[in-house]
This record gives sequence, structure tokens and C-alpha cells, in this order.
Amino acid sequence: MIVGSFHNASIAPALLVAAGVAGCAPPPELVENPDLVPLHQGADVLDLGDDLLNVQVTVQDARRAEDVTDYARCVMADYAKEHGFRYARHLRTNLDADRKRRWLGDAIYMVSRERPDGLEIIDTAAVVKDCKEKGIPLV
Repeated sequence: MIVGSFHNASIAPALLVAAGVAGCAPPPELVENPDLVPLHQGADVLDLGDDLLNVQVTVQDARRAEDVTDYARCVMADYAKEHGFRYARHLRTNLDADRKRRWLGDAIYMVSRERPDGLEIIDTAAVVKDCKEKGIPLV
């Protein structure tokens, strides 16, 4: 179930690339390029149940992989915070791209109201503050 959809541009065509359409060439590699200016093109948050969130983001002209993963993390943190989840744990992120340098991030997070066990716990309020300071869009 999609619980939040935040598009500035449609990602449906890019999802075809992510799905591995037969006959298409592989996407270009994400090569670090500090001269590019990333454009955050939209995000979807899907509630997978059992306190799992799937965050899908699109970034045009990412300079490095972190431009995509940071955007997903910011969207997740803002959404989780707004829904009463103070903590999160990152489970996985997949990256893909199309030939027009439009990068897709597909991340899964586990969210919780109480601090979970583990070494890498995400405090959603701290991430939201950091994202605002860096100018990374939120939900």
C-alpha cells in the first residue's frame, strides 16, 4: 500500500529500467562527479507492514551514491517522525539508473517507537535536522 507519494516527476519509466527490461543496455555506472548538481525529483513511501517502510527516490544528476541514499534516508526519517516513530534501522538500499543520469534508490527501513537493539540506530529527529541543514528535501 502506498502511504505517501511525493512526485515532482514520474518515475514509472525509470522503474522499467530498474526491473531489467529485456534488450536494454545496462545502466551507466555512478561515477563521482562533483560538478553535477543533484535534482531531487520525488519519492514514494510504502508501508510494508510489521514496521517496515520501503522508500523509493529519484535523483537526476547525482554526484555520488550518497546523494541518492541520503535523499532516501531524509524522506524516511521525516515520514517516520511524522508518524510517531522515533527510531529506524536501515536494512538495504538498491541503486539503479537510466541512460539520462536519473538515479533510483529503493531502500527498506525498520521503524520503531522504542529504541531497538543494534549498533547502527537512526534517530529520526536528528536525521531530519541534518537534512534540513544540508538542504535535502523531506516528505
